[in-house]
Amino acid sequence: MRTDTRENPSSRLDSHHKQLNPDCSVVLCRACDLAISRRALPSGVKALCPRCQTPLYDTPYCAIDGVLAMCIAALILYVPAMLLPVLEMHFIGSVRTTTVWQGALAVADQGYWVVGLAVLVGAVIGPGMLLSSILAQMIIIKTRLYHSKTGRKLFVLLLRYHQLLSQMSMLEIYVISFLVTSFQLSDFADVYFGMGTFCFTMLFLVVLFMLREYKLEHMWSYLNESE
Repeated sequence: MRTDTRENPSSRLDSHHKQLNPDCSVVLCRACDLAISRRALPSGVKALCPRCQTPLYDTPYCAIDGVLAMCIAALILYVPAMLLPVLEMHFIGSVRTTTVWQGALAVADQGYWVVGLAVLVGAVIGPGMLLSSILAQMIIIKTRLYHSKTGRKLFVLLLRYHQLLSQMSMLEIYVISFLVTSFQLSDFADVYFGMGTFCFTMLFLVVLFMLREYKLEHMWSYLNESE
């Protein structure tokens, strides 16, 4: 009596899936349909298909160390960007300065509390919460706390609300408002940008590149490793 020694195709797929690195997302070669784990690449390096040598991608993919470095740099810039004056106006001998959060409170005092609250959330609270969330995610990944039950729950909670925090952070709108204000007030007052403006602009650029490097789907893949 002969026994069927043919391998089940589904078992081959399962074994091949297990060989893929759980820390990375999977990309399919457009030429031969080979499933390949997508890894972080150094700058200037292109990933090729090991079977047919077809170029796959050439952009860095969620380098954890890079995201962590930019997150720390953004947090360092966050403090002076919020505390130092962003605008200095000279008008008829008087000099007035304002910070980001003081501007939001001033708008609320004028009766536009909805606008003031939006500025406070989009320029102060939102970016701070977003940077704190990403820093906590990087610490959990670097220390492998997602293997523990408490660390896993915290990691899932941070990832679940990451998109909401990203939408709450609107630094680019405030940067544009600096330019609009300088043009509108330049006819009857001297407007000067302070060190807070520089720190706030650099904060916007660092956060912009950090979010470009950050990949949410890659963060979720670390949970597969803990299972």
